[in-house]
Amino acid sequence: MSHADAFAVIEDRRYRDHQVPSGHPERPDRLEAVARALADYEARITRRSPRAAQAEEILRIHGGAHLAQLEGLAGRAVQLDPDTYMGPASYEVALLAAGAAVDLATAGARGEVASGLAAVRPPGHHAEADQAMGFCLINNVAVAARAVQASEGVERILVLDWDVHHGNGTQHQFEDDPSVLYVSTHQFPYNPGTGAAAEHGVGSGVGATLNIPMPAGCGDSEYLGAFHRLGVPAARAFRPELILVSCGFDAHASDPLASMQLTAEGYAGMTAIVRALADELCGGRVAFVLEGGYAAQGLDE
Repeated sequence: MSHADAFAVIEDRRYRDHQVPSGHPERPDRLEAVARALADYEARITRRSPRAAQAEEILRIHGGAHLAQLEGLAGRAVQLDPDTYMGPASYEVALLAAGAAVDLATAGARGEVASGLAAVRPPGHHAEADQAMGFCLINNVAVAARAVQASEGVERILVLDWDVHHGNGTQHQFEDDPSVLYVSTHQFPYNPGTGAAAEHGVGSGVGATLNIPMPAGCGDSEYLGAFHRLGVPAARAFRPELILVSCGFDAHASDPLASMQLTAEGYAGMTAIVRALADELCGGRVAFVLEGGYAAQGLDE
């Protein structure tokens, strides 16, 4: 099996070094559950090491004041908003998370790997251009999307966000940009309050945002139906050159932070749809980047 055929994984013990207060749901042992799940597939994956994102990569998404604030807080334990924290190593770990997303997306764009997972923390899709929020410091997927557009000449990117919470930060980055199709399935109404169906882009980006708000209690059949009826036709019409997935597992039935009923079979079904779309539309190029997921059962199944 060649590297281009293998499933690439970026995972690193340093992602556990982002420390949050005891009892916080976005805790280091989330990644222990992910590691247990990956162990069953070790023979079929190829490992890649992360590197820190560069300032120029982050500044395509985030303002200089935001990056300077995070850098200035390095080495300290601070609370940024009601549920977002930094520990002494969090700035360096956040750079590694963004860098992993960039490298995985870049490897896919270059054909070095067909698909892969960046098993990172902290997550990213709530981070706005000038604000950390919702456990997120740097918007990993958004940084990766702009990086491959800038360095690899990729023109059209599909960002699919199946985290149970709407990715407000990612939507706001790309809502006026027709070169990035943002598709989100999420519990609604729910935190952070964005993601209504009427939010479909602004200016030249109208039509390049597809929100699929879903009521509490939806499970496998509802999610797979939404993918088939809405997500797949939108992707085919857009014809992306690369797919990036904000891969949250907090719509799992066991998750404590939401009220959805997805099972491992449902996630497998969504993954199969996405990989089939990638094979059909963009040479199999798809990168999954970990977002939420706060129950071990939802992460290690």
